[in-house]
Amino acid sequence: MASPIPAGNSASDVAVGSDVDLGSSAQRERRRRILDATLQLASKGGYDAVQMRAVAERADVAVGTLYRYFPSKVHLLVTALAREFEAVESRADKTRLRGNTALERLRHVLDMITLAMQRDPLLTEAMTRAFMFADASASAEVDKVALIIDRLLANAMVEGEPTELDLKIARVVSDVWMSNLVQWLTRRASATDVTNRLELTITLLLAGRDQDPEVKD
Repeated sequence: MASPIPAGNSASDVAVGSDVDLGSSAQRERRRRILDATLQLASKGGYDAVQMRAVAERADVAVGTLYRYFPSKVHLLVTALAREFEAVESRADKTRLRGNTALERLRHVLDMITLAMQRDPLLTEAMTRAFMFADASASAEVDKVALIIDRLLANAMVEGEPTELDLKIARVVSDVWMSNLVQWLTRRASATDVTNRLELTITLLLAGRDQDPEVKD
């Protein structure tokens, strides 16, 4: 198999997208165009449609420049996934989540991200496939996505700063959500199945959490 890195560049010379110096507005704009192009191609043709040359052409950058930012399409897609979840996190911060309990708020966030994913199955397939099968070279990008999801879910459960336990619960929910998303993408589970499994998971994990302390005994 041919190396995804163009001749003349070694793996050690390539700066991963999350670590590229983004100090200048031109660099930030270039990176934005690259990620936008990636999402557009994935939305139209799924994982296989995201080819580095096609991304470079659509983003109006040289192929060599693209590889300086992102060593492979897996890095591209996982970074794009992180950006999508950061946008969800930002929206969740700015609006009051529906629900008076941790269970209700977590349900709201899960419904929000699940419906968004299901509306664009080709894009979801591309990003999820990249995330699930990324190798060690993309560990920083994968860890960033996992951290954002954990933080998003944990923040939905509490009004203040999430505890270590909150983050652990969020990680379990995230794992169940991602597993069922893959099953939905491969047609092994319906959208209703996904919703029901997530509902059962969060109900079991958060049972009694919002119980009135006065009636605890």
